[in-house]
Amino acid sequence: MAAFVITAPVITINGVDLSDHVDSVEINDETADVKTTNFGSSGNETRTGGLKSGSITISMQQDYASAKIDSTVWNARGTAITVTVKASSAATSATNPLYSGSYLVTQYKPVSGKVGDLSTLSVTWPRTGDLTRTTS
Repeated sequence: MAAFVITAPVITINGVDLSDHVDSVEINDETADVKTTNFGSSGNETRTGGLKSGSITISMQQDYASAKIDSTVWNARGTAITVTVKASSAATSATNPLYSGSYLVTQYKPVSGKVGDLSTLSVTWPRTGDLTRTTS
């Protein structure tokens, strides 16, 4: 398997392509570990997958222009929005899947930084519903 260096991902937040403002993205997908151990388990623990959950963490460079970070996230506070991520700007395919989920905008820091620093922010939003993976 070839190594992959992420250099040109595509990230859309609520339908707005903000790839040129994002410097880090991480999709977290989890399934609860539910124990099913009983007296018939021959002294071994048994498990099954339970509820699925997840989150997304995005680090961005702030921009107050129309249809950029501030207006996109500000207008979405307290609502569930769609976020899509592709590891590369190439076409969606089996080797470049598009991940899509609905995330609840639970936090936003519109102003952050020290004097002379680039204004950046990081958000972590919980997923509501399933994460989808599209290959075409």
